[in-house]
Amino acid sequence: MGKIQLVVFMLAAIGCFWMGSVSAMDHIVGASAGWTTPPNKTFFQDWAFPRTFGVGDRLVFPYRPGSGNVVVVNKEDFDKCTQKNVIYMYYNGPTIIKFTTTGDNYYYSGVGKHCEAGQKLHVKVVNQKGSSGKVIPFKLVSKDTKIAAAPDTAAAAAPAKSSANDAAPAPAKSSATAIQSAGMASGLLTIFFSLFI
Repeated sequence: MGKIQLVVFMLAAIGCFWMGSVSAMDHIVGASAGWTTPPNKTFFQDWAFPRTFGVGDRLVFPYRPGSGNVVVVNKEDFDKCTQKNVIYMYYNGPTIIKFTTTGDNYYYSGVGKHCEAGQKLHVKVVNQKGSSGKVIPFKLVSKDTKIAAAPDTAAAAAPAKSSANDAAPAPAKSSATAIQSAGMASGLLTIFFSLFI
């Protein structure tokens, strides 16, 4: 293998590993309710509260074309639901906005009195990984872990006994990690064999 081919192979290998570490999150505004007139004035801020919005993340405003819009404004217009200094207005839903810089971002619906009814959203974008703020409600276990039957009421009242032999099982790798690893290996093999063809 020549020096140029080796350099290309090494750069491709590094690129495959970097691809695995890139992550951005899509935040669906309002979750299943979408971008619509909310049930209360704090609905969208309550939705945003536990989340972390990171650079590279995307904000998705789900609405049908012609049924709504997203107005990007400054803080003053946001607070007063006015359109004195509109930064941008999106009409064709769904609207997807990618965060490219840190800072405060203000959005509201410019339809009728929707803004006054609470269809408005302020997010602060930070320079870290985005998060939904929710804890995963389950624990990954290995296939060898024994799952006990539900305890009866008498046994549930008694304290559990443990011994030195009761060790927690090693956490299992997720299927996403296995798929990512297989994808990187496949990419490396493809590049490697293409050098010789």
